[in-house]
Amino acid sequence: MEQIAQLLLVGTVFLGFALLGSASLSGCVGLLALQGYCLSLLPLFVHHEGFTARALLLTAGMALLKGWLVPKVLLHAIREVKIAREVEPLIGYVPSLIIGVVIVGLSVVLAHRLPIPPGVRSGLLVPVALATMMMGLFMTVSRLKALTQVIGYLVFENGIYLFGLLVSRDMPWLLEMGVLLDVFAAVFIMGIVIQHISREFDSIHTDRLTQLKE
Repeated sequence: MEQIAQLLLVGTVFLGFALLGSASLSGCVGLLALQGYCLSLLPLFVHHEGFTARALLLTAGMALLKGWLVPKVLLHAIREVKIAREVEPLIGYVPSLIIGVVIVGLSVVLAHRLPIPPGVRSGLLVPVALATMMMGLFMTVSRLKALTQVIGYLVFENGIYLFGLLVSRDMPWLLEMGVLLDVFAAVFIMGIVIQHISREFDSIHTDRLTQLKE
């Protein structure tokens, strides 16, 4: 069980690197879906209790939302905007990967200062959660397309979800459902915003929106 949990956590980090280095918006959505499936399986393996009814329901909900529904909504938004690639990001893809390596190293250092609650199988959970949060935040601020920033936000939220798994045994269902509802609402709100931007303007580069005047 511990080996499977570690494999899923390592896969989550590698998918984060792939997101930092991908220029294809549809490819980023596919990578985000894979990361969502990895996260959805973790409740079954990260705690010693294993396959409880609560863990199974959380796994099913996460797989449905993060692995299927959210990517489907994002792909629909990409088709509406009619753009396939991220062009001229604020920070290039190779420097982004280098910064990703630095983020992972920093996360490992910081994780040693944080205690791990009893009953958690893998010691990789804290550093992976930190790395995923920082990768998502970096992706949000270093990309120019609004769609890519939405993907970065969702990666950031994946890191928050990993932190939630540390205390998922002791917290009520309201915590898990609140995280899922937060993602669900954010995707639809951003989808509406992007659709309106696409209808009104020729570009969805967020830096050009600062040039608008009344």
